[in-house]
Amino acid sequence: MNKGPVYILGIESSCDETSAAVTRDGVILSNVVAGQEVHARYGGVVPELASRAHQQQIIPVVTAALQEANLPKSALGAIAFTRGPGLIGSLLVGTSFAKAMSLALDIPLIEVNHMQAHVIANFAARENEVLRQPGFPFLCLTVSGGHTQLVLVHDYLDMEIIGQTRDDAAGEAFDKVAKMLGLPYPGGPLVDQWAQKGDGRRYPFPHPFAPGLDFSFSGLKTAVLYFLQREKQKDPDFLSTQLADVCASVQYTIVNMLLEKIEMAIQQTGIREIALAGGVSANSGLREAIKSKAAVDGWKVHVPPFEYCTDNAGMIAVFAHYKFDAGIFCGQEVSPLARFPFRRPEPFSE
Repeated sequence: MNKGPVYILGIESSCDETSAAVTRDGVILSNVVAGQEVHARYGGVVPELASRAHQQQIIPVVTAALQEANLPKSALGAIAFTRGPGLIGSLLVGTSFAKAMSLALDIPLIEVNHMQAHVIANFAARENEVLRQPGFPFLCLTVSGGHTQLVLVHDYLDMEIIGQTRDDAAGEAFDKVAKMLGLPYPGGPLVDQWAQKGDGRRYPFPHPFAPGLDFSFSGLKTAVLYFLQREKQKDPDFLSTQLADVCASVQYTIVNMLLEKIEMAIQQTGIREIALAGGVSANSGLREAIKSKAAVDGWKVHVPPFEYCTDNAGMIAVFAHYKFDAGIFCGQEVSPLARFPFRRPEPFSE
């Protein structure tokens, strides 16, 4: 007996993007994202302002996602939401809205780990869109403003962190260096733009040590800070003439630190299928470097479309599709978690 398609509404509100998406059997029908420009004047995300903006935007964003999918809310089969990790105030908005809508429509509720959803973004696709998806098992490098992780992915719901940052995330390093360089927030993409005009080998920066497959980026930020102080003392106009080379050198260093750990993970696991995920996976230097490395060393590399690299509800709804198929739901007593353990989902029991 054909039960018909399953439509899932996904909601993402972990940081400073309010997003809603609709999937049909795991295929994305809509993916609406509303950013928050208010943070630019402060040089970073202000949690209280982020949660207020989510409250203002969530109803229009969900409405737009349903309209783009040409779907009445009565046709939905489940509501999925980001439970964590993230800013607790922001998460509260998405969680509360999802719980209320699930209760009102009397349909299942699905909690989603934001970081696991980033990994599953490699399986996100719209209708009639053919993407080369990774096969299991594969290694996923997840790099964002808040996290840097190496994940061994056994299947859609079984993932294991085998390496992660000991301090700052790669995206945070990009943003903080950008601030040192006088670039506006968010600075990571601007570092990337300037880097494309510069020489990445012009200024060698150190690679801070982290044991095993872990990462460390705080020492790099300190090194860049002291470097800039020295150079500007010698030449007050240093940045106005050398900005492109400095950006390129910082990016070259971060990318090589990431690639070093991927190589180590491949040696340890024997797995040569590699995926990228997270906002920093949109970085042109990282994309080009890993594809060049793959061509030489015989890796299979997968990079999600730009739309699914940064925070978005499409990846939330796609991950929820696999949980729905496995019968994994949550109850109304669920609450958001600023720190969300990375574990294999299990069926909810009363």
